[in-house]
Amino acid sequence: MRGSLINMKIRNIAIIAHVDHGKTTLVDALLKQSEHFKLKTDAPQDLIMDSNELERERGITIFSKNASIVYRNTKINIVDTPGHADFGGEVERIMRMVDGVLLLVDAKEGPMPQTKFVLRKAIQAGHRAIVVVNKIDKKDARPLWALNKTFDLFIELGATEDQTNFPVIYAAAKEGKAGLVPELGTMTDVHPLFDAILEHIP
Repeated sequence: MRGSLINMKIRNIAIIAHVDHGKTTLVDALLKQSEHFKLKTDAPQDLIMDSNELERERGITIFSKNASIVYRNTKINIVDTPGHADFGGEVERIMRMVDGVLLLVDAKEGPMPQTKFVLRKAIQAGHRAIVVVNKIDKKDARPLWALNKTFDLFIELGATEDQTNFPVIYAAAKEGKAGLVPELGTMTDVHPLFDAILEHIP
């Protein structure tokens, strides 16, 4: 076992978004579909990553936490960062520790003020982003509109040509599904997002 861990590749990524765009739900889906996941039967909360009592009470993520996921002989370290503006200092600290980011955008709302804040920090740090257009299962979802608005935001924030050429994954985090096209019926799991992480995050 020790030898397999030594030979394992590593990816360090942060997951960033506006508050309530589904970061914690998506990380939970990734955890549950990873190769070595085991859930305690006495777990008191629905969302694994919201372990702090205040977070469960308010329904937001305040403290950055690590989740380690194994997929295809790669250890993926994911940091779930706060999406609320009051905890922006946490986001800046995490940007110095990771190799890339997952940027979540709500398929109905598109980029929001906190999306702009966290994306600016990621771009300034020189990170490549994988854009995840989430909640495509939501009523009145408009994933292509949300994607266009996200691209415009990259341009506005002065992203490089490489940064604006970002890969896109569509997702319904509550369903535990993701894919390369915004069609829920074609999705079976979140493995397309795992594959994108291995391909695009250094």
